[in-house]
Amino acid sequence: MVGWQCHLTCFDKGGIALKKRKWIYLSLTIPALALMVLFIAAPLVNAIRISFFKWNGYSQNMRWYGLKNFVNLFTDDLFWRATLNTFIYGFGSTLIQNVCGLAAALFLNNKFKGRNGVRVILYMPIMISAFIMGQILYYFVQAEGGVFNELLGIIGIPSVYWMKTGLSSTLMITLANSWQYMGLCMIIYLAGLQNIPAMYKEAAKLDGANRVKEFIHVTLPLLIPSITTAVVTNLIGGFKLFDAIVAMSNGGPNRKSMSLSFYISQLYFNDEKAGYASAVGIMTFFIIMIVALPVNAYLRKKEVEY
Repeated sequence: MVGWQCHLTCFDKGGIALKKRKWIYLSLTIPALALMVLFIAAPLVNAIRISFFKWNGYSQNMRWYGLKNFVNLFTDDLFWRATLNTFIYGFGSTLIQNVCGLAAALFLNNKFKGRNGVRVILYMPIMISAFIMGQILYYFVQAEGGVFNELLGIIGIPSVYWMKTGLSSTLMITLANSWQYMGLCMIIYLAGLQNIPAMYKEAAKLDGANRVKEFIHVTLPLLIPSITTAVVTNLIGGFKLFDAIVAMSNGGPNRKSMSLSFYISQLYFNDEKAGYASAVGIMTFFIIMIVALPVNAYLRKKEVEY
């Protein structure tokens, strides 16, 4: 009887301890949930509300506009141009950052003298403000007095207008953004490479696999979790690109290098179309979700356990 009572008492104490842990975990998540509601959910709901009005963003008068702001998107050439540029920034930056970041991680995964120094140099650009980095890179590509054109002049080649058209400006900004955030991909992939158990690579070598086959059949499949993190992070960052555009082209020439984020800023602060800017913001949110969620789900399915 005593043993049974002791067992029951221990069970009760264990249940109480479990409940206490649950309350502790819940108390830790409440601040995070509060911040999400305050800085994500509430602004999103307010943007949805404003998108149904015609409002300049400053006056007290807000005129009901219904779905007209959303209807106007379909005939707005600047919106579609900004959407195209946003896809170039998103997918272009993601491709360049991941390919270069993975190559750098594979190189730095080998032991050699000065490895830590190289790692710091490659990661350093991400620690600088995107606007400042854009200004630095614009100094290299500007038409008059730019570093690249000065070097070309030394060898007798005429100056090149690197950002003469909307497409060339978009590509230069994409390269600049890719260079700045390549270090983030490098760190993600380097962590993934160092977590791969050595026994899998040793087994591949015993089976006669060379380095290329080992990378394709062993390393790459085991890196899928790292690829998922890097790709989704880069996609979202590229689709929200703003600072580098302000620093390098300010949306020009003739608003042809704008992203959707930049276009929203122009509509709200320059054109005083807060309602329409909110509608563009809602569409941007849905575009990011429509692209990022399927990509994340697809890559998650490819993950293998080890």
